[in-house]
Amino acid sequence: MNTFAILAFFAAILAVVVGVKDMMRKSIVFDKNTPDVFYCPIHKPSGMDKLIVKAKPLKKLCEFEGNPIPEDYKSDCYQDVDESSYACKEKYRIMMRMNPPGTEEPVMNEKEMKQMKRLARFIDVDKEYYEMKMEKKKPSKPKRRLANRLG
Repeated sequence: MNTFAILAFFAAILAVVVGVKDMMRKSIVFDKNTPDVFYCPIHKPSGMDKLIVKAKPLKKLCEFEGNPIPEDYKSDCYQDVDESSYACKEKYRIMMRMNPPGTEEPVMNEKEMKQMKRLARFIDVDKEYYEMKMEKKKPSKPKRRLANRLG
């Protein structure tokens, strides 16, 4: 019975520790109405309804991209949650939401623009030629053929 109580006690402590870490991990907040900032806690949160946050620019989220934090770096977020692995995943998710793949316009330099204009000219000429040929192929009145009078 005593062993069961000790195991239950350690399981409860483990659940509390995991729950606190999960709450700290998920304390990075992003609001789509303010897309250029994210919010991180400045004090240890006791619950999601009692979370005191500070706004920081989005470029500061996962600034070191998972690399070790310099010793002289002072983060405004509690326990540097803005540099955690979850923060990097969250930044990726936010950036994908703001700029989904395929939505950006392809950027063309001057040379590519000239090539596109040249191609457009050729396409226009081909289209005009095709239309001209199609007009010639339109069925006109059947030609009157003379009957063979010798026959």
